[in-house]
Amino acid sequence: MNKIQGILIIVFLLAFSHRGQTLDGQPNILFIAVDDLRPELGCYGNEIIHTPNIDKLAAEGSVFTNHFVQVPTCGASRFSLLTGMRPRNRIHLSNNVIVEELSAKPEDVRPETFIHHLKRNGYYTVGIGKIGHSADGLVYGYNDPVSDKRELPHSWDELLFDHGKWRTGWNAFFGYSDGENRQSMKKRVKPYEAGVVDDNGYPDGLTADLAISRLRKIRKKKQPFFLGVGFFKPHLPFNSPEKYWELYNRDSIPVSPNPDIPLNINLKSLHGSGEFNQYQLSDEFASLSEPVSDEYARKLIHAYYACVSYIDHQIGRLLEELESLGIADNTIVVIWGDHGWHLGDQRVWGKHTIFENALKSVLIISDPRKPEAERQVNTIVETVDIYPTIMDFCGVDIPYEMDGKSFVELMAGSENRETEVSDDHVAYGYFRDGISVRTERYRLTKYFRAEEPVIELYDHMADPHESMNIADQEPGIIDELMPILKKGNTGLYERK
Repeated sequence: MNKIQGILIIVFLLAFSHRGQTLDGQPNILFIAVDDLRPELGCYGNEIIHTPNIDKLAAEGSVFTNHFVQVPTCGASRFSLLTGMRPRNRIHLSNNVIVEELSAKPEDVRPETFIHHLKRNGYYTVGIGKIGHSADGLVYGYNDPVSDKRELPHSWDELLFDHGKWRTGWNAFFGYSDGENRQSMKKRVKPYEAGVVDDNGYPDGLTADLAISRLRKIRKKKQPFFLGVGFFKPHLPFNSPEKYWELYNRDSIPVSPNPDIPLNINLKSLHGSGEFNQYQLSDEFASLSEPVSDEYARKLIHAYYACVSYIDHQIGRLLEELESLGIADNTIVVIWGDHGWHLGDQRVWGKHTIFENALKSVLIISDPRKPEAERQVNTIVETVDIYPTIMDFCGVDIPYEMDGKSFVELMAGSENRETEVSDDHVAYGYFRDGISVRTERYRLTKYFRAEEPVIELYDHMADPHESMNIADQEPGIIDELMPILKKGNTGLYERK
């Protein structure tokens, strides 16, 4: 090695190696990702669902009532979360994006994720469960043996998962209480199950156990920690212990307020619920031609609610452990849903649309250092904003450009804000050859396809369920909003 090469290596290492250089009072971060969690919680106004633990956290923190993801599918949404970037090309809309863009890359000056950036700045990082797209953080196919290749090779000090009786992460992800899974049963399974088992009869109970045991160890370290915990439910199949089903009277559960296809759209804006219909022993199959029966819709929503209650209990266990260990006062808790889900809305069962139901998801943040925080934040925020917000919490600079913007000031409340907050927040969503922009009142969507109509406009003041496309009736509003939508076309589609 010559002298110049040695200097270059030293400069490169100094550019990103900051381990141990922490700031006094840096908080711990408990980041909880919940798969397919739409804003169906007590703190979001649902009076039927049982979510006491999440609701208690929400009462102590900030509930974001208008949080929108970038892409309504798991892997791509999580890529935007992890990188703070909107989609730039078609692979950024794919569940495989993390593998394609991050998994095989050598460490670079720019960190692979916000977790990697925290790790470089003195945080001890632990991942348990589904934080990226992989069920256990490792790269392998649904039917393959577990590999040792990390999905995020540079982000974690520790990467852990308890496969239990299912043997692999993907088997656990699609697991049933008898140890079988969707793959082993060749999809000849129902999309729901009320298991006569305790919480550890499904994987998320094991994940909570593992997170609790790890909290007890990492709290002793002389550095702040980032603990990422990824729960599977309420992702399909809607499986949970029977006791959570028993929390509900099915007859009192309402079906979707908008079970019909919106007026004045092309069916290509929706889909035929293919993910749901993979479960070949379903009582009924979904389609755009006719809705499932109200009886079956109630059963499915009942199953979904039971899964949410199951996860609520696991989250409650984690929060209780923070208190028991005496670290709750310096631990910021984030609960994030990776996208929404159509529960029969617009005749769809699933995500994968750029309608409100698929793009709007849960975001709750509790910062115990800020007891005066705004309890309900109605301003529009996006998933890409979470990265810079967490860096703000932790006092870590971001020496590079990204699409997201910190929303720490929104949480401060109007009386405690140090600066004025702009009221022009919008959220962009991408999928199905389209871009959608959500403003305070409207959703404008443009599809880059041959089938007409390619423009959809929904007025959320008059039509909160997006039941009628009014684009033909409001050309002036479209002219006003189209430049905003075009700003969101980051090269993904042909510019028109």
